[in-house]
Amino acid sequence: MMARTVLERGVTVVIALVVVALLVGQLLGQPILLGYVATGSMEPTMSPGDGFVAIPSALSGDVDEGDVVVYDARELHDGGLTTHRVVEVTDDGYVTAGDANPFTDQDGPEPLVSDGQIVATAWQPGGEVVTIPHLGTVVMGIQAIATTTIDAVSGVFGLTTAADSDGVGALLVGVGVALLGFGFLLEGFGPSRRETSRRRKRENVIGFWVAVGLVLLVLTTFATAAMVIPTGTTEYGIVSTESPTDDPQVIAPGETSDLTRTSDNAGYVPVVTVYEAESAGVDIDPGWQTVGVRSSAETTVSLTAPESSGEYTRHVGEYRYLAVLPPSILVFLHGVHPLLAIAAVNGVVVGAAVVVMIALFGTGDFRLRNAGADVPLRARLERKLRKWR
Repeated sequence: MMARTVLERGVTVVIALVVVALLVGQLLGQPILLGYVATGSMEPTMSPGDGFVAIPSALSGDVDEGDVVVYDARELHDGGLTTHRVVEVTDDGYVTAGDANPFTDQDGPEPLVSDGQIVATAWQPGGEVVTIPHLGTVVMGIQAIATTTIDAVSGVFGLTTAADSDGVGALLVGVGVALLGFGFLLEGFGPSRRETSRRRKRENVIGFWVAVGLVLLVLTTFATAAMVIPTGTTEYGIVSTESPTDDPQVIAPGETSDLTRTSDNAGYVPVVTVYEAESAGVDIDPGWQTVGVRSSAETTVSLTAPESSGEYTRHVGEYRYLAVLPPSILVFLHGVHPLLAIAAVNGVVVGAAVVVMIALFGTGDFRLRNAGADVPLRARLERKLRKWR
């Protein structure tokens, strides 16, 4: 294979991964390796549409003054993700501001930012944010096209609502680009072919490992989405006051109140749910539980009011994993790092899928028959099972 061909395919795969990371990150509400800014509030550090390397909060460590963070705002941008710089660290949270703004976010309606709200930190080697010019502009353009298409389809067929179109569009485009990049990758690692006048390619044949790769891409995409999409941080507001009420979130200073938290599983695979206190004054019991198929489970969240009167926020993180491994193992892997638990689940899914496909179909290539010679899928499976036995 020519070096130029290898380079072109490598660039295609990298571009596919970059676009998928940005789109899926937006769909999940948390940057995945890459993020971008849509406004000019961070100029001159970042211009509208510039991308940046986003380090997840679980890996970035402590937040210091001068760090550029991505946080889940409560008031700004209608409660969406905001990328601003930390200008002051206080005992109660962080004061943030855009580099181009003459005022802080907290000068307006936005409360102090807590650790539980921060989802990522921009990579700043030497104190300077590493930017990728116009990367976000490209992604926003792709999303706009996808959103327009989904809205048009929903208007004709009623398949989805306009409110869902952004997420659906991002997911469809992300999977589509992933398939494109994956196809180039498979082709790039396949055997080299000489250009001759004689056609050597077999018609209507799909390579076994190509088919396996496509199946695994779909399975791991949906398995990861099933674990990551429900994951997030819940905010509880409490009032510490000398005049508590029957409301469990209006508490006397130093006292503790219990709330019941329900975890629902609408899927057909049991899940292991792990809870984490992401701010002081919070305790969860039990800290993890297994939720059965299409059922729910309850846990108790204990909130302790500070000794000083006032309004405060508390945060509880929830993480979910498909129960394809013993719960104790998943909880242990989560304790090391949530990504390790997700990787372990995907490893089991991949291994099981490969074993099933080899058992049912062997390792030979798949031949697509002409319409006149089609054999029902049931008959083909029965033949494979008889051969396997």
